[in-house]
Amino acid sequence: MIDANIRYLRKKDAVSQEEFAERFGVSRQSVSKWESGESAPDITKCLEIAQYYDISIDALVSIPLGEQDVKLNTSEGRYIFGMVKVGDRGQVVIPKHAREVFKIKAGDRLMVMGDTAKGGIALAKISIGRFIGKE
Repeated sequence: MIDANIRYLRKKDAVSQEEFAERFGVSRQSVSKWESGESAPDITKCLEIAQYYDISIDALVSIPLGEQDVKLNTSEGRYIFGMVKVGDRGQVVIPKHAREVFKIKAGDRLMVMGDTAKGGIALAKISIGRFIGKE
């Protein structure tokens, strides 16, 4: 995933592999290997690339940026936490960063909402009293 995302970001920025390499202090050959999947940037370079393009490292590594119109510059308070896999019994593991941001802990109740027209599903942390208007 990171190989395609680096290639996508570089091309979207309309820079050559050489220019991209200079920007991040690596060789053109390194960029070529990253884009071909032969190797991957170390965590420090991932952080530099993610910060430059104003995305999370998680997005750089796990979200297919070129396959959809992902807004790279997220608004204040909006996050892309990455992708999750649904287990055999429908379990979804919420990424740690998302749990920390929304203060979700074991035993909390989450409301599941969906919009078939937009193909989306969302979770919202609720308390029972708040949900029925008694808070």
